[in-house]
Amino acid sequence: MAGHSKWANIKRRKGAVDAARGKIFTRLTREIQVAARAGDDPDANFTLRLAVERARAENMPRDTINRAIRRGAGKDKDAAQFEEVTYEGYGPHGVALLIECLSDNRNRTIAEVRRVFNRANSALAEPNAVAWQFTRRGLILVEADAGEAELDGEDVFMEALEAGAEDIEEDDGTFEIYTEGTALAQTADNLRQAGLPVRSVELIMHPNQTIDLVPGDAKTVLRMVEALEDLDDVKQVFHNLTLNPEVLAEMAG
Repeated sequence: MAGHSKWANIKRRKGAVDAARGKIFTRLTREIQVAARAGDDPDANFTLRLAVERARAENMPRDTINRAIRRGAGKDKDAAQFEEVTYEGYGPHGVALLIECLSDNRNRTIAEVRRVFNRANSALAEPNAVAWQFTRRGLILVEADAGEAELDGEDVFMEALEAGAEDIEEDDGTFEIYTEGTALAQTADNLRQAGLPVRSVELIMHPNQTIDLVPGDAKTVLRMVEALEDLDDVKQVFHNLTLNPEVLAEMAG
């Protein structure tokens, strides 16, 4: 775990960029639509529940959320049909990349993703050529100062372990709580019942090992990641690059 943390930093920065460009609602709407295919009840469909929670966290209007659920559940016959598709490849300096997309046109999506790879002098890979280097995990973010009083780190660690967490890390006032993928829902519920202010809950692909690069090379990789994240069809990009404070500070600047 050590070295790849800083997840909260990247998510906060990415969220701010998406919101500024007006794309986040579009991505969340697609995510809800895809999740709703398995059932339009968030209480019975955990994937849909996660998507709805993320939409609410971004202040998406309730009517917009409900409309997306109806479309995904097939109650709006004119709605575009999106599907989940994942692409794999190697970026600059051999960094492994997993790109999760929500697409209504696979030909367009793969062409746009390939264009970013080509511009970075990188290459897409065959299915499973990269995925084996990652493990599906749950990630729960808890803000230390989101409640009436600032949380004590030791108390959060104990509560998280009792709730079913595998690993806990603290980064700049945010607790990153990791679980097995199948344990995410129950752990999140346990944390809420314990009174912890859960900010977000999601499934991620976590690298089994990370690559360390000097700041200049790391910035090259992160610029490619940002270019991929800018694509309308891209939901999330996962990589195995170590994110150290120096690199994050330079990117923020």
